[in-house]
Amino acid sequence: MSAPSCNIHGTAMVLGTTGFLVTGPSGSGKSALALACIAEVKRRGRFAALVADDRVDLTLENGRIVARCPPSIRGLIEIRGSGIAEIETVSACVLDWAIMPVRAPFDPRLPPEQEELKLEIGRSLPMLRLPIETLFSPVDALAVLLQENLGL
Repeated sequence: MSAPSCNIHGTAMVLGTTGFLVTGPSGSGKSALALACIAEVKRRGRFAALVADDRVDLTLENGRIVARCPPSIRGLIEIRGSGIAEIETVSACVLDWAIMPVRAPFDPRLPPEQEELKLEIGRSLPMLRLPIETLFSPVDALAVLLQENLGL
């Protein structure tokens, strides 16, 4: 019997040792948020890499949600308005969190408690809503929201 799998619209990345799935509708800032986070974490001297942009293959392996990139788009990320660029990637990561980019004005101002992203593989990820286009860094916001330094 094969592991449950699906392909979803999103962007997967690793920051330090934590895997994130950025989700949201087209044009919501998924790729831009991932690029900003990866660049900032690398500037801080820590590991960060893209797994997949736009489409992400998910499988359930040993009770963990694993993200991989479809071969046809491996190493590529869209910079909206500028085109497709090449970026360092890793082949897979275990996902720990889902992130939804949100812009002001925030509606609702506070997210639902214990929000989760339900996945077609029969599992879900805890969801964070992350403000974008703000005065503070998305990596600093993640650290505060997760109440840990993520090794960053």
